[in-house]
Amino acid sequence: MKRIVLTGGGTAGHVTPNIALLPALRQAGYEIAYMGSYDGIEKKLIADFDIPYTGISTGKLRRYLDIKNLTDPFRVIKGFSEARKYLKQYRPDVVFSKGGFVSVPVVRAAAALDIPCIIHESDMTPGLANKLCFPVAEKICCNFPETMNMLPEGKAVLTGSPIRAELAQGNKIAGLDICGFTANKPVILVIGGSLGAANVNKAVRDALPRLLEDFQVVHLCGKDKIDNLLLATPGYRQFEYIKAELKDLFAMADIVISRAGANSICELLALKKPNILIPLPAASSRGDQLLNAASFEAQGFSIVINEDDLTTELLSAKVHELFSNRQSYHDAMSRSGQMDSIHTIIKLIEDAASR
Repeated sequence: MKRIVLTGGGTAGHVTPNIALLPALRQAGYEIAYMGSYDGIEKKLIADFDIPYTGISTGKLRRYLDIKNLTDPFRVIKGFSEARKYLKQYRPDVVFSKGGFVSVPVVRAAAALDIPCIIHESDMTPGLANKLCFPVAEKICCNFPETMNMLPEGKAVLTGSPIRAELAQGNKIAGLDICGFTANKPVILVIGGSLGAANVNKAVRDALPRLLEDFQVVHLCGKDKIDNLLLATPGYRQFEYIKAELKDLFAMADIVISRAGANSICELLALKKPNILIPLPAASSRGDQLLNAASFEAQGFSIVINEDDLTTELLSAKVHELFSNRQSYHDAMSRSGQMDSIHTIIKLIEDAASR
């Protein structure tokens, strides 16, 4: 049996694409193991999939002054030693890394043992952890055409991001039943991210009187972000988060309002959902969501509203503009070359493992 080690963690976005690959890897005959941090979010997310999990020491590699910069390098060195020991015992044919700082010692240890590594970079501009792994990677997958020029020559492959197959298997009627909506009025799905997005939540709620004239709105607003004053509002449903039923909400949605995290927008692309992106501003991030959103807008997949410009009037106007022109956005996404990501990535893994 062929063996593969998956790695990546720190945020859900560094884990869910690995999870999306599991069915195809099993179908291809791989025995699968996962390496992450001792107690990171990746350990929780992988627990549901009956995969052996090995935790290693890891530290964040910061670009700014912090007292932990003095101690974290030692954690990374310890993680390298732990990863190398495990990889020597497990002897995988290939390592697939989704990034995050836990992946650095794993990929570097694999390279030291001559185990081929495939890396996936989600964002438009590569993160520091992946950059540290590029020299030893066999191939580097990416989501955006613009990223190809930022990667080492001969290694870059435009794959898009793998998404869970079940997201495309939703039932519109089930979604309407979950929300108590009618079938004769279009639906907006608002996704604020796993922790919610305060400014997006506020703008959507402020715009509800206008939006509810023409739409029904289901709002994934984040943990502890339910507005109790709006619970009885006809045509408006709130959830802190939703898991198994998300596929049904996607099937029901005519258009989507979302942040611009790479995995989230790749799901919208794969599902061909016309969307408005409100990226996290540069002051709150390294600016990757702004670049992700700009790329999707340039490719004709999305309308972008910068958070600093966000008003009730602008949001309402852009929602109506998007809905009126939704077919053109659907058609642009249908023409994308980033749609068959799982098949493309599995082929890269197979090629590397056969070596």
